[in-house]
Amino acid sequence: QVQLVESGGGLVQYGGSLRLSCLASGNILSIKTMGWYRQAPGKERELVATITSGGSTNYADPVKGRASISTDYSKKVLYLEMSSLKLEDTAVYYCNAVGIEAVLRTYPEVWGRGTQVTVSS
Repeated sequence: QVQLVESGGGLVQYGGSLRLSCLASGNILSIKTMGWYRQAPGKERELVATITSGGSTNYADPVKGRASISTDYSKKVLYLEMSSLKLEDTAVYYCNAVGIEAVLRTYPEVWGRGTQVTVSS
């Protein structure tokens, strides 16, 4: 089946930077949209950034100017680069894919299991 696996999370210092990766595996033909979401303890999951197959990007206000979403579409890898990290960036970051077309079927939406990002003071 189609799976999304995040990596790159960990402990980073305030003001530092990180790069998260998400690998989409399976017999995937195309993906319409991919994105990153995050969820802090006691809070709802929120959008970080999305990117379409056409290359259009969208960023949530809290990360605008600090985040960059990109993809190696042929390898089905999604990236999120963030800089000037703040304490409020601490959360579990989830990879998301919408409109996945695979060989045998389509997947409306798939989520990864998440990777923890902790920003220390």
